[in-house]
Amino acid sequence: MSTEKDFKLSLEIRIDWSDLDMYEHVNNVSYMRYLQSGRVNFWEASGIHEFYRNSDQGTMLVSTKCDFRKPLFYPGNAVIKTRLDFIGNKSFGLEHIILNEKNEICAEGKDVVVCFDFSKNETFVIPDWLREKISEY
Repeated sequence: MSTEKDFKLSLEIRIDWSDLDMYEHVNNVSYMRYLQSGRVNFWEASGIHEFYRNSDQGTMLVSTKCDFRKPLFYPGNAVIKTRLDFIGNKSFGLEHIILNEKNEICAEGKDVVVCFDFSKNETFVIPDWLREKISEY
């Protein structure tokens, strides 16, 4: 995993009571939602969301993984930091860390997404403009 300073995108999320499990800490399903919020933050910052709205082409999640390190608790906030992990021909990876209010890493996540044309129902090669843009993160 990268160090915290390698992550350019950051999103703070309030931990809700509904995020908890029977042990009164944040449920593993909530961590996956937090990773999703990190992905969406990346889509918005990089222009992928706008590209999809204008072209019906975007990205599709094909794999996600989360390693749990420390529990998160209510009340509190979680910070999701996201960065580009790798770029392939039609796919790329994202790396996430989820931090608590003490700035401790509570979870580490990895995603693989593929560029997908939703009107043609097929993948496509990452365009140069998108490759350059996502490389900023």
